[in-house]
Amino acid sequence: MKRRSIRASSFSAALAPLSLLAIFCGSAWAAPVTVNIATINNPDMIELQKLSTNFETANPDIKLRWVVLEENVLRQRVTTDIATGSGQFDLMTIGAYEAPIWAKKGWLAPMEGLPANYDEADLIKTVREGLTEGGKLYALPFYAESSMTYYRKDLFAEKGLKMPEHPTFQDIAGFAEKLTDKQNGIAGICLRGRAGWGENMALVGTMVNTFGARWFDEKWQPQLNSPEWKNAVTTYVDLLHKYGPQGATSNGFNENLVLFSSGKCGMWIDATVAAGMIYSSKESKVVGKVAFAPSPVAVTPKGSHWLWIWSLAIPKSSKSQDAAKKFAAWATSKEYVQLVAKEKGWGLVPPGTRMSTYASPEYKKAAPYSDFVLNAIQSADTKDATLQKVPYTGIQFVTIPEFQSLGTVVGQAIAGALAGKSTVDAALQTSQAQADRVMRQGRYIK
Repeated sequence: MKRRSIRASSFSAALAPLSLLAIFCGSAWAAPVTVNIATINNPDMIELQKLSTNFETANPDIKLRWVVLEENVLRQRVTTDIATGSGQFDLMTIGAYEAPIWAKKGWLAPMEGLPANYDEADLIKTVREGLTEGGKLYALPFYAESSMTYYRKDLFAEKGLKMPEHPTFQDIAGFAEKLTDKQNGIAGICLRGRAGWGENMALVGTMVNTFGARWFDEKWQPQLNSPEWKNAVTTYVDLLHKYGPQGATSNGFNENLVLFSSGKCGMWIDATVAAGMIYSSKESKVVGKVAFAPSPVAVTPKGSHWLWIWSLAIPKSSKSQDAAKKFAAWATSKEYVQLVAKEKGWGLVPPGTRMSTYASPEYKKAAPYSDFVLNAIQSADTKDATLQKVPYTGIQFVTIPEFQSLGTVVGQAIAGALAGKSTVDAALQTSQAQADRVMRQGRYIK
């Protein structure tokens, strides 16, 4: 009996580690939930990818898998994924264009049940509204931007130039001519030339507005062959032909950021988000040599500066929605802003989303442009961006599903004119015909 007892005890003791192993395998040792994230290859998002290890350390049950893409490719991939419901991505980087359209189609999961400390009320009103549909928030803003004019104040001083408080495109053309220094490799102005509805058309869209043009009249009739469109696009093409860098049709935001930060541009009209990088001694060679002004105007200030919101959204097709939402909330939180401030400095925190960031004394000190940028974002009016009445909303885009393809086709036609493959007139006639076809196929034109 005694020997039996010993054997039984030994057997039980041998089983104990196995039982514990089974328990751990069923809980703590279970495979983490994977969140597949599609994002853009810009500096702020790349920094998020680096710092996301902090989130994974605090949440060992969640693993992040990143797919980082160039802007045009990102838009194609996420649009295809969400339209087909393939579920390739659990979290998508989208903008103020996609959020309301995809929410209406039922493609996005609403961002409900966020942590109490997320503080939705802290989000800047125009930003929050841009991601809201039917009273529900469908994406969380990572950073938001308007557009502005950056210029080399040292070069302006050398040439005896003075930037007006509110520059016009006529002013900009005159300055660009005087700043162009081909011998030293300095372009008078850098602008987006790469084709795409969110690339060259982001800038051209605001130029169209301020020159008094519109995409469609009140009956959805296309207006792309109007004199106002021709004036806007001719000004754009002339600026780059005469005073821009070589190979401008290949330049998007990232390429122009590198050019300006390395001292190769006298002026640059682009996103306000670039300010943090241009003013950072770690990122820029022109620190202390830069000043800023509003985006230029022509015949009206309406729609002269854009509003864009890079945000994180969860497709309904995701099988990891809870984990995706947890990460999205962390990446767009006050906590994340503080983390970036600690790791990179206050000047490089994601801008444009939270009032608390702009109220921070540390941010105001590090970002002398902060009040200017906040005003640009708050004053960008998506519902009143044109001189004449229109049936659509949006500043640098038209908030209809068809615009993604139409805007890209128009962007390609204008890039063709910039490259010398066609004239501005020919590019706009082609664009007008395409817009008319799209509007009739979509039954906008009865």
